Amino acid sequence: MRSIKKISSLKGKRVLLRCALNVPMKDGKVAGMFRLEQALPTIHYLQKKGARVILIGHLGDNGTESLRPVCDALKAVVPFLEFCPVSTGKEAHMAVEKMKDGDALMLENLRWMKGEKENDHHFASELAGLADIFVQDSFDVCHRKHASVVGLPEFLPSYAGFLVEEEVKQLKKALKPKRPALAIVAGAKFSTKEPVLHALLGGYDHVFVAGALANDLLKAEGYFVADSLVSGGDDHGMRELTKNSHILLPKDALVARKDARAQDAQEVLVSHIPEHTAILDVGPQTIDYLRPFIKKAKLILWNGTLGRYENGFIEGTHALALEILATKVHSIIGGGDTVTALDELGLTKKFSFVSTGGGAMLDFLAQGTLPGLDALK
Repeated sequence: MRSIKKISSLKGKRVLLRCALNVPMKDGKVAGMFRLEQALPTIHYLQKKGARVILIGHLGDNGTESLRPVCDALKAVVPFLEFCPVSTGKEAHMAVEKMKDGDALMLENLRWMKGEKENDHHFASELAGLADIFVQDSFDVCHRKHASVVGLPEFLPSYAGFLVEEEVKQLKKALKPKRPALAIVAGAKFSTKEPVLHALLGGYDHVFVAGALANDLLKAEGYFVADSLVSGGDDHGMRELTKNSHILLPKDALVARKDARAQDAQEVLVSHIPEHTAILDVGPQTIDYLRPFIKKAKLILWNGTLGRYENGFIEGTHALALEILATKVHSIIGGGDTVTALDELGLTKKFSFVSTGGGAMLDFLAQGTLPGLDALK
């Protein structure tokens, strides 16, 4: 990858900057600034060099939300920032033409446009027509083959921003960790997580599995998981993993009805899950079980909340975070909900490195690269 520091002159250059603008929202307002704060070093660098910075990105998986509230939140820390209600066409060109050196402009949600997710050649060409240079600083989408990820580098000289460079630097440490090393992987969709689990087992002494992934493995091991969320994926692959002595699974759980809130849960052993309940978080005995592995580790990699975060099940995640922070271990954390949860607890900045990527982080660990990174070569 080429760094933006390799660009000889930025003064007056129109720079399309892909940023991680997909932030948590609540009541139409930005609810967490972590990703936006991570974008600032690259934005400010380009502005100070006299570039005309055109911010592009998305909000929401389906692109139904406007980026205007994100622009409003970013205005407090990015000088001379304006908003354009479209991402291509005459209005976008007019907005870019009005820019002066050091100005910044945010275009509307790219996922409003069908060509973005389809990596449409014409759409990528239209976007590229707004600028002289493309800078990729949205690591969280580098695993996607979208127009603003792999399409733009076909039309413009392309570089990595400071955030993408730091993400790659830190995650390379996770590819070959200092031993002993502990990986913690939570979430759902066993079929998509199986490759990274196998990859981590090749370099980590132990891999603790939580969330719906743990439900899959507990069920494969013969435990009754009642109404807990399971993937219904490759049973053979799950059984093979349960036989691996380096895989760690929860010892107890907080259970309740599927739609229950955290205050309604009860703590039980995973061998005694009651009927008509669902596993919604890990319990304190699981944290006690993990403590010796955490204390011995020289590197800890963590992706995914341990409980159903959207229903308020944050207790296990909070307890695990405090255990990790009680040591001096090098810690690498990622996953959208994980970062949002830790941000709400005021703990984000206390870890060694917090990735802006969730799926991108896991794909990088499984493959050692990503389509968006390869496109910059």
